[in-house]
Amino acid sequence: MKWLTPSRVRLAAHIGALAPLTLLVWDYFQNQLTVNPIQEMTLRTGRYALILLILSLAVTPLNSLLGLRQLLPARKLLGLYSFMYAGLHFLIFIWLDYGLDLELLQEAIFEKRYAFIGFAAFLILSALAVTSTRGWMRRLGKNWKRLHRLVYLAVGLAIVHFVWLVKADLSRPLTYGAVAAVLLAVRLPWVRRKISRVRGYLQVRLGRSAQMKRRTV
Repeated sequence: MKWLTPSRVRLAAHIGALAPLTLLVWDYFQNQLTVNPIQEMTLRTGRYALILLILSLAVTPLNSLLGLRQLLPARKLLGLYSFMYAGLHFLIFIWLDYGLDLELLQEAIFEKRYAFIGFAAFLILSALAVTSTRGWMRRLGKNWKRLHRLVYLAVGLAIVHFVWLVKADLSRPLTYGAVAAVLLAVRLPWVRRKISRVRGYLQVRLGRSAQMKRRTV
């Protein structure tokens, strides 16, 4: 795929990640955020954060399965945009919803389980975003990879947060959970070995098929 260059992948990641925010701002100024705009903004920003986090986790499996190394530059961008939406989600919660009232916030975070687990996920994403630079990679050395494996915990906490928040219609958070589970399963060593064997087998078969076609031409 010669057209799939790193610069185009980055551009697509920027456009795709910023489009939901643009739509959210548009809906806000057009008064199209339902009768409870604060709740709608909270739900949307949280959902966008989770979707982008899952997409960032999908980059490595896509490279392993299909050899799409061109997608790798999007992994960090998607993760940072996920943190941006998580930050907006948290800001709306503490500012617009609770008016920066520390007493009410403390009560909400430590007494409402969905708020507590969401706050834990946000803290993890904050640590990952801060340490995503090359400087931090050098400082932390081998510990950098260990720290960034916490992204799996963050996505799990975010999905549980979503489930506990919506309560009624669980179809969407459970769908996200299923996709995340598949992406995490693909990273297991024995699964990766099987995928590598299947990919190698398919490459050999495709190579032989191409040779046969050349001979018959």
